[in-house]
Order: sequence, then C-alpha cells, then structure tokens
Amino acid sequence: MAKKSKQAKYEKQIALVEQYADLRRELKAAGDYEGLSKLPIDSNPNRLKLRDNVDGRPRGYMRKFGMSRVNFRKYAHLGQIPGVHKASW
Repeated sequence: MAKKSKQAKYEKQIALVEQYADLRRELKAAGDYEGLSKLPIDSNPNRLKLRDNVDGRPRGYMRKFGMSRVNFRKYAHLGQIPGVHKASW
C-alpha cells in the first residue's frame, strides 16, 4: 500500500492535468511554446506516473486493468476480474 501523501499527490496531479488539457492543446496547436512553458509543470500528462486504482502501487502497473500485478493476481484468483481466469493445460 502506497503512502497516503503519494496517493493524494497523484489525485491532485490528475486534476491539474484535466484542468489544463484544453489550454495545453490550444497552445500546442498554435505553436506557442513560451505559453506552454508558463503552465504548471505537473499539468503535463507526460509527468504523470500511473498508479494502481486499488492501493496506489506505482510499479508493476497494467493499463488494461488499471491495477498492479499484485492486485491483478489477487483478484484474478478470486474471479473478480471479468474475462480473466487461470490458465491450465
């Protein structure tokens, strides 16, 4: 489980990215790189580190499921992820 402060920072950064998304798109289309440089640094979506939706773990993240490998394995074994089941052959 990630620290609460890291999870809070992640949520704050997501809100910042969403807030400046339209303005960033307009400035980029106009080629105004000076205007882009004046925006908050964390409003750049490239700086966003994806985290597990369940417990905030930053590593081993799987985009398709929105969770880390640890939680994916846990919930897959419990049968709580639709369309995923343990392979056997």
